Amino acid sequence: MSRPTGREPRRLTRWWRGRSLRTRLTVIAATAIAVSVFVAFQLASELLDRELRDSLEDQLRADSRVLATAAERAGLAQVELPPYPGSGRLVRVLLPDGSTRTPAGQPALPPVTEQARRVAPAGLMESDDPEEGYVIHTRRAGAGAVQVARAADDSPINRFGFGMLMVGLLCVVGGAFVGRTVARAGLAPIDRLTAAAVRVADTGDLDADIPDEGGGEIRRLIRSINDMLAALRDSRRAQRLLAEDAAHELKTPLTSLRLNVELLIRLDRRGTLDSALPAESRTRLLNDLGAQVAELSTLAAELTDLARGDITDESAELLDLADVVVAAAALARSRAPDVEIALDVTSVWVGGRPAALQRAVLNLIDNAGKWSPADEQVQVRLRAEGASAVLEVDDAGPGIDAADLPRVFDRFYRADSARALPGSGLGLSIVQRVVAAHGGRVTAARSARGGALLRVDLPTASPPTPIAQITAAEDGPVR
Repeated sequence: MSRPTGREPRRLTRWWRGRSLRTRLTVIAATAIAVSVFVAFQLASELLDRELRDSLEDQLRADSRVLATAAERAGLAQVELPPYPGSGRLVRVLLPDGSTRTPAGQPALPPVTEQARRVAPAGLMESDDPEEGYVIHTRRAGAGAVQVARAADDSPINRFGFGMLMVGLLCVVGGAFVGRTVARAGLAPIDRLTAAAVRVADTGDLDADIPDEGGGEIRRLIRSINDMLAALRDSRRAQRLLAEDAAHELKTPLTSLRLNVELLIRLDRRGTLDSALPAESRTRLLNDLGAQVAELSTLAAELTDLARGDITDESAELLDLADVVVAAAALARSRAPDVEIALDVTSVWVGGRPAALQRAVLNLIDNAGKWSPADEQVQVRLRAEGASAVLEVDDAGPGIDAADLPRVFDRFYRADSARALPGSGLGLSIVQRVVAAHGGRVTAARSARGGALLRVDLPTASPPTPIAQITAAEDGPVR
């Protein structure tokens, strides 16, 4: 006993999915035409058969009426029966005693049925065994009856069916040809689009835009691909600029570090390290090496953070920006204890990634701490202003020159006055990227104290419900 499986449907599905779009359209067009022709043939055959049968029955009724009238006038036994022409109509007279009369040479009709013997004046239409193929109409005439019959002829239906079959085959072949032609013409833009995409993939040339042709969905697809290529071009250009800028910025500290290390190695090999470098000079050199290594570590971390862009596993959540600012200020105090930070913050709820926002705030405070004099505070203010959360970091340093304002958030950009200060020139660029990723904006201006005023505007969010606040206090941040 064989077990039923679904292999055949799955195999057919795999075969269908493996066909090209042209083949699918051709098969669909041919199948649609074949089904239409078959349905039309069935309907037309039924209508034609019904029409022929109705016409035959009407003819038999008329012939039987004429014969019955003649039999009533002349009598059933004396009425003259028309000679049998060799085909077509057949007649028979049913006498009262049960006997029958037929023309000479006429083929025998099927036996008289009991219904025919008891026929009413309106007549009776009968069809006998399909193998005999007769349609008989019986009509009362006096004490007996008359019958008129014709052989049921299916040849018109058969000829019509054969003709429809030939027409159907021609339509299917023509439909397949038309479907193939339409598919080829309709998919020509897709072919050119595919060729262009393959060329871009093979050559890596992202500057070759695909020609905008076709209409409707094809045009939207081409424009979407061109937009994707433009985004890839921008990404590649940004990546190349980042690599070039990183190489440039890494060159100076690496060169200095290499020279200092080579100096120590050379003096150590000569055995003159202690004599050539007194303890004070050696300590200063080692401190410089440590500072250079720390600078390289900071630069590498910032480069990694900048190169990752918005790729992060951290999910966005509803948070109080005041908590983020307080945490960033505490971290900044631990990193630079000599910088005094004054906080003036109010609770403002925003939606975002807390670690990224804390990094941005920390960069702002660190930047202000580098410029702020030892006897001046770095003022950090947070407030709600309309539908925005406004964060301001204010220092009392020399401020930002007007010429530097347009480029202060560019990667690796450092003003001439900042060349001697530690830093990579990436901090504010990271701030701008984080703020933009949260739907906000960051600006730089001169503060009322004469220093720099960096302002961040972020869209606010509705604070959580009291239940959510209780849950947040018990389980951590509301996600």
